[in-house]
Amino acid sequence: MGWQDAEREYTDEVTGEGTLAVLFEEAATRHLDRPAQAYKGGVYDRSMTESVLPAAGDGEFLTLGYRELRSIVRHLAAGFRDLGVESGTRVGIFADTRMEWAQTDLALLAAGGVVTTVYRGSSRRQVRHLLSDPGAEGVVVEDRDALETVLSVEDDLDLEWIAVIDRIEGYEGRDDVLTLAEVHDRGVETFDEGTYESWLDERSPKDLATLIYTSGTTGRPKGVRLSHGNIRANVGQARKRFGPRPDKGDLPVIDENTRTVSFLPLAHVFERMAGHFLMFASGACVAYAESPDTLRDDFQAIRPTTGTSVPRVYEKIYDAIRAQASESGPKQRIFEWAIEVGRTHHEADSPGATLRAKQALADRLVFSTVREALGGEIEFLISGGGSLSADLCALYHGMGLPILEGYGLTETAPVVSVNPPEEPKVGTIGPPLVDCEVRVDETVVGDEFEDREGDVGELLVSGPNVFDGYWNLPEETESAFSDGWFRTGDVVQLRPDGYISFLERSKQIMVLSTGKNVAPGPIEDAFAESEVVEQAMVLGDGQKFVSALLVPNVEGLAEWADREGVDLPEGTAKLARDDRVRARLQEEVDRANERFERHERIKRFRVVGEEFTEENELLTPTMKKKRRKILDRFADEVEIIYESGEAVPTED
Repeated sequence: MGWQDAEREYTDEVTGEGTLAVLFEEAATRHLDRPAQAYKGGVYDRSMTESVLPAAGDGEFLTLGYRELRSIVRHLAAGFRDLGVESGTRVGIFADTRMEWAQTDLALLAAGGVVTTVYRGSSRRQVRHLLSDPGAEGVVVEDRDALETVLSVEDDLDLEWIAVIDRIEGYEGRDDVLTLAEVHDRGVETFDEGTYESWLDERSPKDLATLIYTSGTTGRPKGVRLSHGNIRANVGQARKRFGPRPDKGDLPVIDENTRTVSFLPLAHVFERMAGHFLMFASGACVAYAESPDTLRDDFQAIRPTTGTSVPRVYEKIYDAIRAQASESGPKQRIFEWAIEVGRTHHEADSPGATLRAKQALADRLVFSTVREALGGEIEFLISGGGSLSADLCALYHGMGLPILEGYGLTETAPVVSVNPPEEPKVGTIGPPLVDCEVRVDETVVGDEFEDREGDVGELLVSGPNVFDGYWNLPEETESAFSDGWFRTGDVVQLRPDGYISFLERSKQIMVLSTGKNVAPGPIEDAFAESEVVEQAMVLGDGQKFVSALLVPNVEGLAEWADREGVDLPEGTAKLARDDRVRARLQEEVDRANERFERHERIKRFRVVGEEFTEENELLTPTMKKKRRKILDRFADEVEIIYESGEAVPTED
């Protein structure tokens, strides 16, 4: 039996049906005496370390077992019920990824609530929308700053209570503001096991579990409705691929012996499913880095066996390795030699004795040090949330740190496909998960991919993990589906071997290498009234920051030059190279940036001397930009923008 057949037939306690609350309860009961969470001291002033948990020393990790975690979740659930949470009550979580985020999420789901997530870095405008649009009746915030942000927009909300994870003072006069420890204490006083079990029984897999907001093509955040069944199905699908199947042999698995460090936003569906629900369902131990500046120390302390991340983190790890190697000439030459050996060894179908000897030397001199820097026990890593460079992926494989790239969307809860440990193929996003059906709509592409084997087109997805629609947006929901299939908006190749290769995005949504989604349309539209910018094309898909190609408005610049007494050269090409023109366009970029969140702002731009027209095949007959052709035409300019790898900082 091949691994594909074994995957389809595999079942266990995790792959069944039910709600997420029941999934956690059953897993916790199976693993009562095993470690569940590890939390770090000196990072937060946790309210629950006053009476519920022991405080960890500065920079040290303490471990919480499943028995203790289950107790906390149960008591928090009872506390939330005492505050008025019932089946279907929407409650926001506005905090960074940390131990209490996970506990709060599990508790709210057990209480029957619907969790709506808010990124910690959200602006007041975003917080207002992410709490008002779903009609949140309560919100759990991280600290005083997050509390003040919510209070600054509370007149636009219908909140009945606010719980703060950390200790706070100065709000004793507000009965509707309390700490998470106080919520827990309420639960201790009111908890009844029979009543608690009745809360679990009254929820079904079809019930809404969470609203996760994602940017649409207009830039307006849309609430993705994910049911308990959607996420639980995806947990089961991932378990079939990575769980302890009998056929796995010595291959790495995710089970009760797994350790991971969680640092991606739990507000994002990728970390929430793969680094949270899947891990707890499997009896794994999740440690919380809780500071991006200490990841190396945290990996050393926890010694994780696996981890999930976005491409940007893997890029940064490699950049740090390369920077350390470049401190001296000989060391850099050894590093570059080892990198080439590792890549060649990985790509070779049957490496000979000489190449194997070189690989062993490269491993001893370079790769073993890299693995030790990540704790020394990594078995495999998973990449999602953006496109990973095939060259970088191959390099990690060569270093003995295999990255298994996958693909998914918020609307698919999220994983559609991911490379299997049995047969990873660099440059692909793996084969679909079990019960996740895929096909392509070939009508959305032209002949640019005619040399590809297999079917090429927009990826359509169907399966139990696919959402049923957007919150209060019936028209957007209808347009997201075609004959019951969800339209991903992404162009892929369905290869003859069953694997999927990602080609490009047909929807105008960029995903930065940081995992952030950016809609270029509204940013480009911000230049519509500019007198000196004729056209703008925003870039950044798969990159670390947003940039733009700007076509100058010749007449507008001439009028500006006359007013300012500036003598400009004639011709668009010469204008594109003029420093004074660039300075004037920088003013337009600064003005446009004021409308957007930090990650959406243009950090770099290049002025191009050729207008996008239908005649030069850079525009469609309906005046839509042919983005792929524009990128090809101005490839040198794009390379200049991103060649340094560092973004120009923008003002808040």
